[in-house]
Amino acid sequence: MNIAFFEDVYYENFLPIAYTRPVYELRCSIGPLYQKISRMFPEAKEVFFTRDYLAPVFSNRVKGSAVNKVEALDDDTLFVNGCLLPSKNLKETITRNIGKNVVALQQGRVAFAYLKESLCRDLGGLFLKPIGDLEIQKIKEKVEVKEVDGLTILEYPWELFDHNGKLIVEEFNLISKGESEGYIDDGVRIYGDPKRLYVAKDASIEAGVVIDVRKGPVYIGEESFIQAPSRIDGPAYFGRDNQVFGALIREGCSFGDVCRLGGEIEETIFQGYSNKRHTGFLGHSYVGEWVNLGALTTNSDLKNDYSTVKIFIKQRLTDSGRIKLGSFISDHVKTGIGFIMNTGTVIGVMSNVIPSGEPSPKLIPSFCWYFRGKFSKGLGLSSMIETARIVKS
Repeated sequence: MNIAFFEDVYYENFLPIAYTRPVYELRCSIGPLYQKISRMFPEAKEVFFTRDYLAPVFSNRVKGSAVNKVEALDDDTLFVNGCLLPSKNLKETITRNIGKNVVALQQGRVAFAYLKESLCRDLGGLFLKPIGDLEIQKIKEKVEVKEVDGLTILEYPWELFDHNGKLIVEEFNLISKGESEGYIDDGVRIYGDPKRLYVAKDASIEAGVVIDVRKGPVYIGEESFIQAPSRIDGPAYFGRDNQVFGALIREGCSFGDVCRLGGEIEETIFQGYSNKRHTGFLGHSYVGEWVNLGALTTNSDLKNDYSTVKIFIKQRLTDSGRIKLGSFISDHVKTGIGFIMNTGTVIGVMSNVIPSGEPSPKLIPSFCWYFRGKFSKGLGLSSMIETARIVKS
């Protein structure tokens, strides 16, 4: 059996953080979204469908798997919405429908579909672009339609950290290997069951670090280093080669590989390869890759009047319904020292933002400079790309 991940038109709600990756590569808990469903079907061969311009780059990240190749659908195939999160009855719901041509809809969105090989070549091409009502109608004409409920299909980006802490708790035992393999100094203070802390091979924690696992587990990835006097509250996940410098890491955080972390961070996800080395607060936020947050960069995740936070979705100011909501910071963003982000700020890809002494605008477009309260092209795209080359070298 194949398992094929696709995007639907709701990917637009996840821009700009999804401009540079398929929505199913966004991180929640211990890894990207698609890995959670793949883990349920370990014998299945992975196939991916995404926007055309992403296919060449994403192919390099999933070497050995087919990307945007309908001809790879050479067997019965389970098509999975890239925004689908694991839930209690998900595997049972899917398994119950395997073996027949069927599409499962929840509130008008395709949660998953199962197509026999004979239909895959006919309908597989529909998934080459994010599917909407037209594509759904064409699928419904050829297969049995099942209405499902109770599944979790992400609709907005803040739902990533809404589910992050809970999923860390659920997935911890999938990746921890019993007793820690790394170094935990005798001077480390652990509150709660020490078995809820896992330190991977070649990782280490200095004396004077406090780790609280009473509300959830903490996973420290290979080659990571936690420096005193850091405090980490679970649930929390740190990928490979994270370095934590005297930081206060509140509950509900996940960090991909190779992050540098300092200051105070709460209920926030880092995609990976990003730097928040210095003092400053970041809460209820999502940070892409190759981001550098200058010293004292701080965001607001709560309004003074405790009203719900509005945020730009598809260029429109949208009420999130959340009292606490921070920032969405896209790949390759750079902030100057002392930068203050307004509640519900969205920063586009490769933007360079310099503090003006006041909270930022709520929307900073991609590929721009924000300097002294004004937007400009700065030194131009070629300069931004050259900076990215230096950072990644």
